[in-house]
Amino acid sequence: MGGMIVLIALVVVIVIGLLLLISCIKIVPQAKAMVVERLGAYQATWSTGLHFKMPIVDRVARKVDLKEQVVDFAPQPVITKDNVTMRIDTVVFYQITDPKMFCYGVANPIMAIENLTATTLRNIIGDLELDQTLTSRETINTKMRASLDVATDPWGIKVNRVELKNIIPPAAIQDAMEKQMKAERERREAILRAEGEKKSTILVAEGNKESAILDAEAEKQAAILRAEAQKEAKIREAEGEAEAILKVQQANADGIRFLKEAGADEAVLTIKSLEAFERAADGKATKIIIPSEIQGLAGLVKSAKEIMGE
Repeated sequence: MGGMIVLIALVVVIVIGLLLLISCIKIVPQAKAMVVERLGAYQATWSTGLHFKMPIVDRVARKVDLKEQVVDFAPQPVITKDNVTMRIDTVVFYQITDPKMFCYGVANPIMAIENLTATTLRNIIGDLELDQTLTSRETINTKMRASLDVATDPWGIKVNRVELKNIIPPAAIQDAMEKQMKAERERREAILRAEGEKKSTILVAEGNKESAILDAEAEKQAAILRAEAQKEAKIREAEGEAEAILKVQQANADGIRFLKEAGADEAVLTIKSLEAFERAADGKATKIIIPSEIQGLAGLVKSAKEIMGE
């Protein structure tokens, strides 16, 4: 019976020992860190990997996330240089760079960053007028980041970026801004409409001009073609007349040649001359001059015609 009790006690001790041993083994994941204290005092900062701590005397005081984090702060009332009260909400991107300073530097880091952000924002906006505040968002972001980064160094925090999420002016100023923006949009619309009408007018004028040029070119080509046709007709007519004259001359030449080949005597030639004179007398002339030699031959011709008739 006594041996059984001893065995049970031994098993209990072994189990407790194993549990203590397991609790002393710590694995730190990626992008994490652990701040370890020994008897209440800072002992070490464990980074990624396998670590062992002393049982009972050592404890993990805090687990720290080393990734970049984002915190969105509620809108803060600020006053501009020209005494306009507006509300601005900010977004801060920060990262813990020193886990020890983060744990022991400030009691509530997020609240500290929020209050520091509001104070810095009031200081910066207080030096700017309303118009500058609305148009200098990037400048304000840069000044905010620089100021917060310096102030949070003792806390082991690095501020990577600060963004003004919303700038909310008073309702009256908002109405005035909306009216101004509406007037600006209407002005731009009028300008665009005028430019469109101008371009349309220019296009119509260019189209009319192009049409007139094409009409003039067509008329010019038609006139050239008509002139060419008239020229060709006259050439054809002149060539026809020349060819007719040439054929008449050729016929006359052929007639004379035939008379010569037929051996016509002087009397026949005289008769031909009289026939030509007869044709001339049939014309429209009112006065005809007859050569003397033809008058002397008139009787001869008459006698010749009578003899040939018998």
